[in-house]
Amino acid sequence: MSTHRTRRARAAALLATATTLAAALTACGSDDDEGGGGGGDADSITVWIVEDLPDRVAATQAIVDQFTAESGIEVELTPVAEDQFNQILTSNAAAGDLPDVMGAIPLGALRTLSANELLDTDAVADVLDSLGSDTLSESSLELTSDDGTALGVPSEAWVQLLVYRKDLFDAAGLAVPETYDDVLAAAEALDSDEVAGFVGANVAGDAFTAQTFEEIGLGNGCEMVDDEGEVTFDSDECVEAMDFYGQLITDYSVEGAQDVDTTRATYFAGQAAMIIWSSFILDELAGLRNDAAPTCPECGDDPAFLAKNSGVVTAIQGPSGEPATFGEVTSWTIPAEAASDSAKEFVEYMMTDGYEPWIAIAPEGKIPVRAGNEAGGTEYAEAWAGMDVGVDTKAPLSDFYGPEVIDALTSGTETLSRWALPQGQGDLLGAIQGEQPIANAVNEVANGTSPEDAVASAAEAIRAAADSL
Repeated sequence: MSTHRTRRARAAALLATATTLAAALTACGSDDDEGGGGGGDADSITVWIVEDLPDRVAATQAIVDQFTAESGIEVELTPVAEDQFNQILTSNAAAGDLPDVMGAIPLGALRTLSANELLDTDAVADVLDSLGSDTLSESSLELTSDDGTALGVPSEAWVQLLVYRKDLFDAAGLAVPETYDDVLAAAEALDSDEVAGFVGANVAGDAFTAQTFEEIGLGNGCEMVDDEGEVTFDSDECVEAMDFYGQLITDYSVEGAQDVDTTRATYFAGQAAMIIWSSFILDELAGLRNDAAPTCPECGDDPAFLAKNSGVVTAIQGPSGEPATFGEVTSWTIPAEAASDSAKEFVEYMMTDGYEPWIAIAPEGKIPVRAGNEAGGTEYAEAWAGMDVGVDTKAPLSDFYGPEVIDALTSGTETLSRWALPQGQGDLLGAIQGEQPIANAVNEVANGTSPEDAVASAAEAIRAAADSL
């Protein structure tokens, strides 16, 4: 069966099984006289945002109100929790009651919309033409496209980071850890009874472990699949990447199971020289969040000690690859049969006049992929660096991190990559989320399995998942 027919069959099954849920959940969409589900009144649209924290919804509503005041277009804003998105999408699609615009859509959800033929890609293309595709990072455009067709308008990203103790590196005369060799040399030099050379995730079945290794693998040319959709996780490049990560977590890390919480706690205690985490760590590292505060000996007198003494690397290059950055891109998109003209006007507003206040809602996780309003412009990137971050205390990242860190974060959006998505195999990513074969492979290596055997086992599980699609 062709890919197109497979997608159509999957879409039909998805919508058919949702019918019984439709009545309960259609309230999350719009009424027919409010512009949704087929483009009724052009002066009224409905907008979903995959964001449900009350303060963020309130901040978004303020932007929406300003748009209405300037355009005369009424907007019904509906927050949707990310873990409920697929269910609500399914039921509302079955009822023919989708919104006119969707925002903060992660890459996986964007592929779900595309696979079920629920997008107005012509309208998306019109917005990109109006904004100028050359004002957006090439990697964000690639990740939000399918075979050259734009599925959404990429808005912002968070990126995976290698965070390192700059003070310890400088004292030891070590190079910035930008390559496998740099990282291994630093881990060996700095590892001691008091400080681990490196700390990283190793828990089986954990998405954070898989994401951590994806950052490592991407920089060595390790891909889950090739351009033909064939599973390639047992390639030499992936074995080499797994061997590298295995050395870090077995020779220079702390003992036992390590996950998103324990790795952060170890680095925050001043007991690790390097950690792989997302950009969401930055405000916490600066002591701006009480429930995740640094606890290092120096942090009592200066809660921002670690932030001031940490550097970041967004892309680690292996001997067989090019620098690449794991991250998430969120987008605005326009569903099929939307009130297209008003929907396009709204999305353009959120990427221009509304862009800075939108990013300011959570700058640590909303790094702009549109640096400026014109090709080569930097006004949005510069504004981002001065925006307040934090939870219990608010302050700009630039108060704690030097220009080299800020530049690394904004330039990291230029090298964003992901497994399977550029090869058109987004469905495969979803199919392995339950079993997490790559996280399992990392755990096996941490417990003594050879990189070759662990990678081969993961590749076999990925092929089984691919065959089930």
